[in-house]
Amino acid sequence: MNAVELAGLELHSLMVLRHGRVIAEGYWHPYRADHPQMLFSVSKSFTSTAIGFAVAEGRLTVEDKVSGFFPDDLPETVSDNLAAMRVKDLLTMATGHADEPNLWLSEDSWVRGFLANPVPHAPGSKFLYNTPATYMLSAILEKITGESLLAYLETRLFVPLGIEGATWERCPFGICTGGYGLSVKTEDIAKFGQFYLQKGVWNGVRLLPEAWFEEATHGHVSNGSEPTNDWHQGYGYQFWRCRHGAYRGDGAFGQFCIVLPEQDAVVAITSGLENMHGVIDLVWKHLLPAFAEARENSYLPVRLRALEIVVPTAAHFPADSHREFHTAENETVTLSQSGDLMTLAVGADERFEARFSTWHAASRTTSRAAWTDASTLVIRTMVNETPYVYTRTFTIDGDNLRLQTIRSCGFGTTVFPDITASS
Repeated sequence: MNAVELAGLELHSLMVLRHGRVIAEGYWHPYRADHPQMLFSVSKSFTSTAIGFAVAEGRLTVEDKVSGFFPDDLPETVSDNLAAMRVKDLLTMATGHADEPNLWLSEDSWVRGFLANPVPHAPGSKFLYNTPATYMLSAILEKITGESLLAYLETRLFVPLGIEGATWERCPFGICTGGYGLSVKTEDIAKFGQFYLQKGVWNGVRLLPEAWFEEATHGHVSNGSEPTNDWHQGYGYQFWRCRHGAYRGDGAFGQFCIVLPEQDAVVAITSGLENMHGVIDLVWKHLLPAFAEARENSYLPVRLRALEIVVPTAAHFPADSHREFHTAENETVTLSQSGDLMTLAVGADERFEARFSTWHAASRTTSRAAWTDASTLVIRTMVNETPYVYTRTFTIDGDNLRLQTIRSCGFGTTVFPDITASS
């Protein structure tokens, strides 16, 4: 906990399992145990597990050709490499593409768009991180079962493991996105890791053959050569191999399900950060050696209960006020303070509230505010059930206002253009 704080890494939750028991669990307030979180690419590991169930039920094999599932969506000319692409190549991110297919802006079927993409390399010969490949696994599963990926996993995995309330984003054509889009709670991530650690047995009942776990979690394809890089240790069936004999599912901005077979342990983490390798390095530096020890730390439960994402430090508390400022584009920025409550509006579309003494929950956000000096108001806003935390700094100089906005993480920019206004 201290090392995470000193490194400036903003975690949102942590759960550590050892020998099937929870030995540490904490949530950085206002994140909570009962709130789901977007998993981003940890979703991929759940998708490959669905394929494992389909293999066990005899619905397909990993050697089946991808083109065979979609005869009506194939391009006019099917290249030899496209014809050779197998389900296994989708699972191992070795489809033979030179670049990741860009399906997200397509107005056509995403399946058709994937199959139309050139395949210059022999499938199985080259690793390329490929989220559309995972989407194709979802599309194949739906094609052969008549169920969505979410519905298929509900009865086979989620209900037996006690995972409730899972949701999954869908593409414009109604298919679960597969490579991202799953939201579950931190405990559910840990359960999934424990399910893999136990190689398919849950509460004494085998749900999935043991052979699948051996196949899914060993390295099928090389993905780099740096010995200290945990993204260069080999890739399995939508699982990354790690140092120290471990493997993991991971997702953008620090979502982790790390399985450590040699230590009989699972580490589940959710975060909102860019430096994902910094988190893994701290797991190896601090948690890994601790598994060799047999001692308790009486302070740890206290530390875990007191976790909170960084909040602005208050140094001033002005009287109630209501002020309006106008930008050059004729938008209005309103700051209205009434006791402990600050209400803000930026233009016609953005309005939210924050409190000074505690986190204030609204339908989509949770915010906290502080006057860090007589002219500076800082507000941190969590977008509920996401890793995104916005820091907005309002600086007032007489009749002039400057608003600076930074997002903790994100695809694309995280530092937004300043807004200036005057009253």
